[in-house]
Amino acid sequence: MTDLVEVLRAFTSATGCDAALWTRESAAPPMLDSVSRDGSVLSTWTPPFDGPSGRLDSPAGPVIVQAIPGPRRAWLVVGPCTRPDPPLEVFVKFLLPVVTHSLQASLEVEHAATELAERYEEINLLYTISEILGRTVSLEAAAGLILKEISETVGARRASILVHDPERDVLQPVTSLGVGGVTVPAIPIGDECSVSAQVFRERRAIIVEGAASPCPQEQPYRRGTMLSVPIMWTPPAGGMQPLGVVNLSDRATKQPFTAGDQKLITAIATQIGSAIQNARLVRESLTQQRLVHEMELAHDLQMRLLPRAEIVAPDAIVAARVVPAESVGGDFYNLFRLGAGRTGVMIADVSSHGYRAALIMALAMSATAIHAQTSNDPGEVLNALLASLTEELESTEMFISAFYGVIDREKGTLRYANTGHPHAYIITNEGTMRRLAALDPPLGMVDEPPAARTVRWTRTNDLLVLFTDGVSDARDHQDVRLGEQRIIDVILAHRKEPPTAILDQVIATVDAHTAGAVRRDDLTIVLVRS
Repeated sequence: MTDLVEVLRAFTSATGCDAALWTRESAAPPMLDSVSRDGSVLSTWTPPFDGPSGRLDSPAGPVIVQAIPGPRRAWLVVGPCTRPDPPLEVFVKFLLPVVTHSLQASLEVEHAATELAERYEEINLLYTISEILGRTVSLEAAAGLILKEISETVGARRASILVHDPERDVLQPVTSLGVGGVTVPAIPIGDECSVSAQVFRERRAIIVEGAASPCPQEQPYRRGTMLSVPIMWTPPAGGMQPLGVVNLSDRATKQPFTAGDQKLITAIATQIGSAIQNARLVRESLTQQRLVHEMELAHDLQMRLLPRAEIVAPDAIVAARVVPAESVGGDFYNLFRLGAGRTGVMIADVSSHGYRAALIMALAMSATAIHAQTSNDPGEVLNALLASLTEELESTEMFISAFYGVIDREKGTLRYANTGHPHAYIITNEGTMRRLAALDPPLGMVDEPPAARTVRWTRTNDLLVLFTDGVSDARDHQDVRLGEQRIIDVILAHRKEPPTAILDQVIATVDAHTAGAVRRDDLTIVLVRS
């Protein structure tokens, strides 16, 4: 306004006419902002501003009151003058454009200063929130600090941040303010009463009027007008995904929320969305790391459960290996020194793989170790194993293909039971091969007890060959199956070598075939010479 005062003073000095600017904000009485000369007359006399513009008589003489066009309610008052000529209308016509322009420029400066102050507050808030998110990993801790900063900026005394729980399909509160210790309940996404649920579903901000919320779920953090803004996140593939809602209400000024408030909170909600997604990724990463570590420990434990080949020496020479498809698997073997020159040999494959199959595998190994010592008949041992695991196999909908044989080197016999295990053979030094075919379905498929069969065994000449379908079904990077015959050919070619050497050749063949491919199934091989 300083420039405008100088304009009026210059006008008075040149014309000898008083000039003044009157303004009124809202319903307040008019206020004399500036006058020329001493302003004694206009300071003690208030023109009738409610009437039309035009010439009036003041105590000191005639004046003209002219409304100034523009958004601000303002009037230019010219007169009285020290001389009658030229008429007041001439001076008003000259002065009005100058005053109008100066007043408009002054308003623009004021608006710019106000907007700059508001933007500074917003920028400062956004910077503060960026700092909070940068130094805080915990979503709950960051949400609490952010909500406090937002509430102080917009003057909200009640607030909440709700985050979508996909498993329960509800908006779960992570932090709140001004609720007086009341527990803030979760809100189902489909709740038709809830403003928060509506904002989440429609993905748009809502300013809702009302003294209090008609919904019990929102009563703790809603008083008066409430601003509810969706928390959005933009995935790398594009599109917008809602993650939650920010609610603000009970403004200290009692003023309604504005479009500017909505715009600011929407910008902040985007930052919160990124924080939520980052927190989820961190948690998933930590969970994955923990799971990998636990699976590695489980793998180590599983490998320790497998017996060493030396436990049946000198009655038998054994080479055996288990390679799980995952960290843990469902394949296993077991060896038993039964006395009087007898050796028990088992190989089994629990359907599926992973930790559930590994659990069944551990239970089966423990049960077999007990049952093998109580019976010399393989059929009875597998039947006892089935009785021990019936409940677990039914609950997990798994089954076990198993081969259990007892080699009696003194009597020259091999008595075995085979429940659905396809890969069991006797290969001689002469190169002949006999398949020990399955006698019954896998354990867990039927209730009938497994049968047993006795075949001839030639001491030091015969080689018992057992492997799971993970060996013959091994695939290369073009999904070509290795096949059972390739394994048999390798064993036949090296049949006179020690079992460990034969095993190494089989493993090398599998590794060469599957190089660069993902192993799909567990792999187990057992070779026995007695």
